[in-house]
Amino acid sequence: MAFSMLQLFLIGALGPRLVEGLGISPTMLGLTTTVGFGTAAVLSPGGGRMVDRIGPRRALVLLFLLSAAALALIGAAPGAGLLLGAVALGGIPQALANPATNKAILATVGPARRGAVTGLKQSGVQLGAFVAGLPLAALAGGLGWRGAVLTAAAVALLAGVWALRALPTDPPAASVPPARASYVPRGMVAWLAGFSLFLGAGIASVNTYLALYGTERLGMGATVAGALVAVLGVAGILGRICWSKAARPGRAEWLPALLAVGAVGAAGLLAAGLVAVPLVWVGAVAVGVFAVSGNAVSMVLVMQRAVPGRAGADSALVAAGFFAGFAVGPPLFGVLAQGTGYGAGWSLVAVEFAAAGAVALLWGVRDRRTRAGKGPEA
Repeated sequence: MAFSMLQLFLIGALGPRLVEGLGISPTMLGLTTTVGFGTAAVLSPGGGRMVDRIGPRRALVLLFLLSAAALALIGAAPGAGLLLGAVALGGIPQALANPATNKAILATVGPARRGAVTGLKQSGVQLGAFVAGLPLAALAGGLGWRGAVLTAAAVALLAGVWALRALPTDPPAASVPPARASYVPRGMVAWLAGFSLFLGAGIASVNTYLALYGTERLGMGATVAGALVAVLGVAGILGRICWSKAARPGRAEWLPALLAVGAVGAAGLLAAGLVAVPLVWVGAVAVGVFAVSGNAVSMVLVMQRAVPGRAGADSALVAAGFFAGFAVGPPLFGVLAQGTGYGAGWSLVAVEFAAAGAVALLWGVRDRRTRAGKGPEA
C-alpha cells in the first residue's frame, strides 16, 4: 500500500523542488496527480477482476516492480513530458493495491480480526506519505530530489524480490474462475464509490499542495513544509488503524459521514493557517485523523459485505471512485489557488468533504431502512 502511491506523495512532498528543478508550474504539478489517478481510476475495475483471477501474490509482485519502474522514470525525467508518463505508469500499481491486499486478508485473516488488519494495511498508504514527507524529503536536501526518488525506486525493487520469495504461492490462474462482475458499481458499492469520489478530491488537493502552501504562503523552508506531509501521514496511520478497528457491523455504516464532518473542520484549519501558522499543523493532523481514515472504513465495509468471489472487483470499483476524485481535485484546486489564492482552494476542499459526508449520510439512512425491511433495496 505504501509503494502503490509513493510516487505521488513524493511529487507532493518534493513539489517546491520539482517546480524549481524542472521549471514546471503549480498547475502542472497538480496535473501529475490527475494523470496518475486518472489512469488508476480507469484501470481499477479491470485490475480487480485480474486480481480475482491470478491471485494476490502475483499481483503484489507486479505492483512492486511497476512502482520501481515509475519511480525510476520520475527520477530520470528531464521535463514535464516524461514526468507525466511516469505517473501514468504508476497508476497501474494503484489499481492493483486494494484488490490484492483485500484478497490476501480475506484468505488469511479470520472475520473477527479483519477490521483491525484492514486498518493496518490501509495505514500503509499514510506510511508512504510519512516516508515521502520526512526521510526522503530530508534525503533530497543532501542528494537532490532525483537521488531521493531513485533511492525509493531501489527499495521498491527489493520489496518485489521479497514478495516473490516470501508470500504464499497463489493457486494456478486457471483454477480461479473469474467472478461474474459488472464494471458498473451498484448498491452499497455505488454509494461508497460516490463518497470516495468527493473524499478523494479533497485529500488529493491536500496531498499535492500542502507543502507548496507552506513554502509560498506560510514562509516555511522546503524541508519543514515536507514535514507537514509527514505529520499528515503519521496521523493518517493512527486514524486508519483506530477507526477501522472501531468499524464493527452496525457502527461502520455511520462512520464515513462522521469522519467527513471532521474533515470539513480540518480544511478550515488549513485555511486558518494564513492567519495563525501553527493552525496548519493542527489541520494536517485533522486531515489524517478524519479525511484519510474515511477510505479505510469504506474498505472495511466492502470486506464485511462482499459476495464470495467479488471482494477484488468490489474493492476496485470503490477504489476507482477514490482515484477519480484524486484525478479531479488537484487541478481545480490549482486553478483557484493561482487565480484567487489558497483560501479559495481550501474552501473548495471543505465543500468536497461536505459533499462526501452528505452522500455517506444518505446511504447510511437508506441502508438502515433497507436492512429493517422498510424501504427499497440499496
